[in-house]
Amino acid sequence: MNGKVYAMAGASYAHVTISLNLASALKNYLRGSGCRVYMSDMKAHVETTNTFYYPDVMVTCDGRDKALPNHKKYPCLIVQVLSESTEAFGRGNKFANYQQNTLSLEN
Repeated sequence: MNGKVYAMAGASYAHVTISLNLASALKNYLRGSGCRVYMSDMKAHVETTNTFYYPDVMVTCDGRDKALPNHKKYPCLIVQVLSESTEAFGRGNKFANYQQNTLSLEN
């Protein structure tokens, strides 16, 4: 972010369980729709700020994302499972950046 790399490895049992359960439910629900569900190892690119994040769960239904093997630019859903240590950033700058990306996609 802004030329800096932040290590974010490791998550709690609850965090991983919530993410996996949600991703599994979404994958089953969206089966056959053409939408894809990704978990925490797929990057989301916020073009307006040229920032990359690793959301816990992300869904894209946009065909343009199929050509992007290492990141997605057009997600229709981004889920961040918050913890005490990440909540302020998740609800602050990260959320604002995600909203900027949404606004640019609508224009």
